[in-house]
This record gives sequence, C-alpha cells and structure tokens, in this order.
Amino acid sequence: MKAKILLCEDDTSLGFIIADQLKSLGYDVHLASDGKEGFKAFNEDHFHLCIFDVMMPKKDGFMLARDVRKVNADVPILFLTAKSMTEDKIEGFKAGGDDYLTKPFSHEELQFRVKALLKRVNVDVEEEEEHLVKLGSYTYDKDNYMLTHPEFEKKLTKKEAQILAMLCKFKNQVLPREIVLNAVWGQDDYFVGRSLDVFITKLRKYLSQDQKVSIENVHGIGFKLEITHE
Repeated sequence: MKAKILLCEDDTSLGFIIADQLKSLGYDVHLASDGKEGFKAFNEDHFHLCIFDVMMPKKDGFMLARDVRKVNADVPILFLTAKSMTEDKIEGFKAGGDDYLTKPFSHEELQFRVKALLKRVNVDVEEEEEHLVKLGSYTYDKDNYMLTHPEFEKKLTKKEAQILAMLCKFKNQVLPREIVLNAVWGQDDYFVGRSLDVFITKLRKYLSQDQKVSIENVHGIGFKLEITHE
C-alpha cells in the first residue's frame, strides 16, 4: 500500500505541480483546493501525512490543522507558506504542525521533509485500518456502510455512515458538533445543523436494539456514542 497524502493548496497550478512531484515519488495524493474541502476529505479517508498551505480561502491552514488535531493527534502535518517570519512558524506549531516549508522550495527539499515526517512517526503503510467495529451486539462494516445485529441489518447512506464512523472514532468520548458538521457538510450553519439532528435521530433508531448502545446529547458541545459494559 502506498503512503497516502492529503495536499491542500488553493493555487491550482502549484497544487498540481506538488501533487505530481509527490506521485512521482510513489505516494498516493489527494489534492484539495481549500481548507473546508480538505477537512471533508480528511474525514472521508485515511491519510498518513497532511500538507497544508497556510493562506487558503474558507479555512486557512492553521484553522484546518486545529480541526484535524481535534480528531487525530498523530498524523504528521507539514505547512507550506510564502512567509518566513518566526511568529508565523510559532503559530503553525501551536496549531499542531510538525514542520514548515517556505515557498519557493525545491523538489529535493519537499522529498526530504516528507520522508522525514513519515519516518518520524514510524508510519507503516502496510498496516490496515480497522474496518469492522463492534458496538455492543452490533457490528459496523465501515467499508460497506453496513450495520448488522442478530435481529437487524441496515445499509446506511453515505452521510449516516460518515457520522457513525466519526462517533465510533470518539467512542465513549464527546464529539464536538461543529467538527461533525465541517467534516460531513463542509460548513456549520443552522440548516445543516438541523440536518445533522435528523441523521442522529435515525442512527439512534438503528441502534435501539441494544440498550447498552446509545448516542447521547452533550448540551452545548456535541454528542457521545456510549457503549456500556456489564
């Protein structure tokens, strides 16, 4: 399996050039053109490394890194920036970044930084992500969007599957509401918020066969998928 890289760069030409350079090194690259698109992509797939341009529309690289760190504390983040000021680098590290690359940079420097970051976190690209999740007496197949129970089976829609996958990742922890909205819809306004409530209600119904499994509201914050053990 190739190492997968999420590249977020709003300069289309530069984005394609960097993506091609990374692909020539044997990496699998997903290119996003802004921070909101990047965060959605991050939550829809599994990436070994993130490369974020700092200055992007809708959600800049620092904001994107902070959102990513709320759901994944370990994935390496490399910032790309036209600025070399110390204050910007400090802000990048505070946002959760691991390294900084100042534009313009050479193909060799990009190659070195990427290899160093993947090595630093000891990424095993052969390791398979867990696709079957046990939720009490349920089994959730994340690949096929299938939720099964001895007396129940349900094929989830894409959005139902995305929301349940995030709840599973935060099992028995609080999942902030805005993180779900930005990850699934790319925005967190009132209307998509109402849609999220509808999907949560549906998921509660699907999980109602097991009293030890529940999705709880955490007032003013978000949701918690609670699995109680006897």
